[in-house]
Amino acid sequence: MTSKGSAAVDDLINGLDHPLLPEIRALRDLILGVDTAIREEIKWNSPSFRTSEHFATMRLNGKPPLQLILHLGAKKQSIPAGAIEDLQGILKWLGPDRAVVNLPTPDAFTNVRESLATVIRQWLKYVPAANAG
Repeated sequence: MTSKGSAAVDDLINGLDHPLLPEIRALRDLILGVDTAIREEIKWNSPSFRTSEHFATMRLNGKPPLQLILHLGAKKQSIPAGAIEDLQGILKWLGPDRAVVNLPTPDAFTNVRESLATVIRQWLKYVPAANAG
């Protein structure tokens, strides 16, 4: 278990038979390392990450075999166009409050690791604060 990791997420990941298992573990560590406020739990049968609200969820099935869905929690929110600096073009926007990062190969994760950490730091600025609204 990572220092901020949960036993439930450990159990889920340790039970996976997945071709990108090392990358799943590395992605988990990267996300947890971006900010001390980030915690994890299981949501939608996948590792999901939160501060005041859930903002990132791994998609571990389907094609490509590993995706990170970035979102803004349960309430309808949006990120202003151009507010997230995405120098490597890793985000595929699904709406004003949701984007996906495709990581189909080990090299894909390695090549975008630093950019992904930067994107997540920026994304956190738009996660609704606890008790807001």
